[in-house]
Amino acid sequence: MKEGGKLIIFSAPSGSGKTTIVKYLLEQPELNLAFSVSATSRPRRGKEKHGINYYFMSISEFKKHIKNEDFLEWEEVYRDNFYGTLKSEVERLWAEGKNVIFDIDVVGGLRIKKKFPEETLAVFVKPPSVDELKIRLKKRSTESDDKINMRVAKASVELATAPQFDKIIKNYDLDVALQESHKMVAEFVGAKMPDSKES
Repeated sequence: MKEGGKLIIFSAPSGSGKTTIVKYLLEQPELNLAFSVSATSRPRRGKEKHGINYYFMSISEFKKHIKNEDFLEWEEVYRDNFYGTLKSEVERLWAEGKNVIFDIDVVGGLRIKKKFPEETLAVFVKPPSVDELKIRLKKRSTESDDKINMRVAKASVELATAPQFDKIIKNYDLDVALQESHKMVAEFVGAKMPDSKES
């Protein structure tokens, strides 16, 4: 892969709020960020769109990409539920002169950090507690209790990887987490923060 801009990774257990943080950062023009759309073999949920939320693929299509080494990283997160980052996606965004931001799971995040140690800022978003995570996931009401319990069990394992990340953001108060993330990413990409009142 050709070198390009910076890579900013946000990883966290499901329900930690990383997606909200990433969406907020994408709206800050001075950061010059573009979102890396992941590929997945899981079915679409709700109003998800191909190429915007994910690149949706069949399991056989996904496995073909694995065989062709088209992924920067990939993982079978749950049985037959594959997720991965296509090299072509990052190259496309770098060609546009963008810094690339990822909203991916912990294992994938650490794999990218390992491949591009200098260009990558890996951030772990920490929820207040595993109990709080369970409440947040239930509120979403997009998944069965079994699926939620699977995610909660996985969260305990993921929380143990936090020290391997460059930075940890505690998402106990969303506004504080957003400001901290903004400042951290601006410093990393060398962007000037817009004038705001010092708090």
